[in-house]
Amino acid sequence: MKIREIEVYQVDLPYAGGTYKLSGEHSYSSFDATLVCLKADNGLQGWGESTPFGANYIASHARGVRAGIAEMADSLLGRDPRQVDRINETMDQVLTGHLHAKTAIDVACWDLFGKAVGMPVCELLGGSTDQPMPVIDSTHAGDPDDMRQRVATTRAQGYIGHSIKVGASAAEGGPMLDAARIEASLADAQPGEFFLVDCNGGLSVEHVLRMLNLLPKGLDFMLEAPCATWRETLSLRRRTSVPITFDELATDDASIMQLIGEDAAEGIGLKISKTGGLTRGRRQRDMCLSAGLTLSVQETWGSQVAFAALAHLGQTVPPQALRCILDVREMATKVTADFDAPLVNGGILVPDRPGLGIEIRRDVLAAPVARYR
Repeated sequence: MKIREIEVYQVDLPYAGGTYKLSGEHSYSSFDATLVCLKADNGLQGWGESTPFGANYIASHARGVRAGIAEMADSLLGRDPRQVDRINETMDQVLTGHLHAKTAIDVACWDLFGKAVGMPVCELLGGSTDQPMPVIDSTHAGDPDDMRQRVATTRAQGYIGHSIKVGASAAEGGPMLDAARIEASLADAQPGEFFLVDCNGGLSVEHVLRMLNLLPKGLDFMLEAPCATWRETLSLRRRTSVPITFDELATDDASIMQLIGEDAAEGIGLKISKTGGLTRGRRQRDMCLSAGLTLSVQETWGSQVAFAALAHLGQTVPPQALRCILDVREMATKVTADFDAPLVNGGILVPDRPGLGIEIRRDVLAAPVARYR
């Protein structure tokens, strides 16, 4: 089985909520997705996706995904997609870094691998836990009462995890507004619910400490990605008992090793495209589990293809270590594929179908923007 052809598609994914706001006064209304189709010489096709969260969130951007694929494509033709480690070695030999560009290729290889052997990707990644995975929403920063209502809406839809975005500028209200956002969002917290207060690496130590000091006692949440640098985050860690989970600073194997060695956090947000795909994600999952860290399996953004990939990895994490997975399907107005994994009683199970278990909607993709053969 060999890769015969690589097709690259560009798809705009408008945000279903209009404008998405997070720390650093960043806001987004649409996201630029890259989908890849790997065609094998036996007629099978594998799909993958990489959708960066804009160009000013972390060191990734959509045009860079497609440029990176162009750099690597010729070296991948004729390779066996089932040899996922060898595929990643080839990509690393051709292109240093740029993990977001390697993600779509890697995920498409796993999709092909599963189809070739007639097994779901989660079984190839270590085996399904067969347990429903709790799902977390993404509540963008805004007026505290509005955020409380949006949490109530997703709670009614079955979500038992809530990611609360904070990061108000001084002009907007600074730590006082952020504390009000947290208090309002947690005001109706139910037993068994899980809350992340996500700063997206955009706050200073001073801002976070002032924000935390303004909160009433007894609020139960984890602080995600509070600061931009390791030094700031470790400084904050010495000053608060609130559990911390890494996201933007957990980017590769080396950063996970450093996190464990410095006892810098209680968990990580494992985003597939940020870490380079499922091959590296599988390895980082095991590193975290060995160190007793908890995981939330997420994506920077994406459509149903990206969600299928993160859901298959999440399905392999033991329930006691899995805090949640992020359901990105409801965040965009465009549907790129059908993926039969409904939210039932607060949880999701991946379908028992070969590969990622998706059916691509080619009418949504239009023509490929690049083809390599």
